[in-house]
Amino acid sequence: MHPVPSRIVLWLDGPHDAPENMARDAALLERCAAGAGARAGDIVFRLFTFAPAGITLGRAQIPAIELDLDHLAADGIRWASRPTGGRAIWHDEEWTFSLTTPLANGWATTPAACYARTSEVLAAALRRLGVPATVAPGSPRGPGAPRARSGAAPPCFASTARHELVLEGRKLAGIAQRAVRGALLQQGSILLGDSHARLADHVRVPQEQRTVLRDALLADTATAGAALGPDRALRRLATALAIELPQAQWVEGVDGARGLGLPATV
Repeated sequence: MHPVPSRIVLWLDGPHDAPENMARDAALLERCAAGAGARAGDIVFRLFTFAPAGITLGRAQIPAIELDLDHLAADGIRWASRPTGGRAIWHDEEWTFSLTTPLANGWATTPAACYARTSEVLAAALRRLGVPATVAPGSPRGPGAPRARSGAAPPCFASTARHELVLEGRKLAGIAQRAVRGALLQQGSILLGDSHARLADHVRVPQEQRTVLRDALLADTATAGAALGPDRALRRLATALAIELPQAQWVEGVDGARGLGLPATV
């Protein structure tokens, strides 16, 4: 007997602060890895934003090394560590997503194949919206590249890795992933504007390097905002993804959380 294919759930979740967003993705990964519940084998494509704006770090990063924590506290900026890897990101003008899947009979059979499929689906959805996104072949500056012996690592959007999305040769979307006990979580951000460069004001680097870092973030990245026009509602991305994934079940907000066995607030 062949196993039943995993159900794909497209969850238009909406805005939360950084700790809540990361807690939701961590809960989805644990639910999938533990096999808890009748629908633990679901493939969950979650779409969300950050309100208020905030920062996330890769799970291996040390906050006191990467961030100016005193400055963040004084400004009331929320931050959190991601369940996945990667580097620091300022989340504001963007569409953010996560994908949780079992590796057996799920989105794809290996982490590399999952990465490739997600990138292709997102690129196709963005092209439907008039954003000519393509999948990057990769760069020596991507994950695994050497980093400085001390101090903050280069931000996520300072480099492009294989399978991330580019627009006119510059990075449009970053994606990180982590596999745990047969389950995989991907997390990614699609830039809509230039506010990601505000990260330069909050990482732990000498004051004189902040302008250099800000300029580099702006020079090395592209945003989808101009192609999308004034309507940047997250629902537009959800609608385009639903066309690419016609088998997906669409759920929204609190109803989506309840249907997936998660509390309204994690």
